[in-house]
Amino acid sequence: MIIPVNELSPDILHSIIQEFVLREGTEYGLEDIALSEKIAQVKNQLAQGVAVIVFSELHQTVNIMPAEQFNQAQFTE
Repeated sequence: MIIPVNELSPDILHSIIQEFVLREGTEYGLEDIALSEKIAQVKNQLAQGVAVIVFSELHQTVNIMPAEQFNQAQFTE
């Protein structure tokens, strides 16, 4: 189930994004990306609809994933 970004408080949204970024890491290639910059990038992706926040009822977890990947997963389940 997709959690609409606009229904989350700014603090909760920031916490979800920060947890996701810390889980994924901030090292990408030759240069490290600052945590604050990566959080801003993910927040922008969510605002553009390129990424979505997904709640798994089965696992009782929240994750961020590419919208396209979520849409494909809907058809394979």
